[in-house]
Amino acid sequence: MPDRRKDTGIHKLLDTVQKLRSENGCPWDRKQTLESLKQYLIEESYETIDAIDSGDVDLHCEELGDVLLQVALQAEIRREGGEFDFDDVADRLAEKLIRRHPHVFGSAKADTADEVLKNWEEIKAEERVESRKTIFDSIARHLPALQKAQRIQSKASRVGFDWDEVTDVIDKVEEELEEMKAAIKSGDEDAIEEEIGDLLFSIANLCRFVDVVGEHALEGCNRKFMRRFGAMEQRIQAEGKDLSACSLEEMEKHWVAAKHAEREQKRKRPDDRG
Repeated sequence: MPDRRKDTGIHKLLDTVQKLRSENGCPWDRKQTLESLKQYLIEESYETIDAIDSGDVDLHCEELGDVLLQVALQAEIRREGGEFDFDDVADRLAEKLIRRHPHVFGSAKADTADEVLKNWEEIKAEERVESRKTIFDSIARHLPALQKAQRIQSKASRVGFDWDEVTDVIDKVEEELEEMKAAIKSGDEDAIEEEIGDLLFSIANLCRFVDVVGEHALEGCNRKFMRRFGAMEQRIQAEGKDLSACSLEEMEKHWVAAKHAEREQKRKRPDDRG
């Protein structure tokens, strides 16, 4: 049977990337370095998340391809340096997945997602026992702060450093809120920043405790605010006024109206589907 691997999409991609990086390839692609590509990996990852949220299947496929391009480009740069290539990346990933899923590829037992995570962390800890200084070593430095806070708290929880009940977490949020108020009253700028950080960290922990992704919750709130603000602006413009010329009281009136209209539309939506 003929070897058809060269006809697969991944080999077509790798051949294309190698051509783009070649002497007679693309000037832009040839000048890229691992350093210059970092920003694009982040941007493409966020665009992929936007595509998932949009529900557009074709767009999702396209954006996943853009993320894969960044992986292929970085692997090609390493291949040119004689260090590793894309196949090494894929092979190492496959081996790691097999090693860290002994309940699938071995004799270990894990019937729940929590048990899988516990096994995963134990195996990862064994792999890095010589170089690890703390349980947080594997957390990426450049994660968004809210996401990073939840990862830190999740790591601590897996070794037993956690609250027993959600009421304990809520009490901690309220405690940090009072400390922030005291800091603001004192006027100490350093203390204010520190206490706001403590409050945000405790709220992130509350998100984790009730199984909410804080980054998603905050982004949902961002979208909701912009949507309602836009509706408020349209209502003001419909009256022939400019937003900048409106008083706070006028804006508040239209904000409340926009919020009520949105809630009414949301309430009717299930009936529309029926």
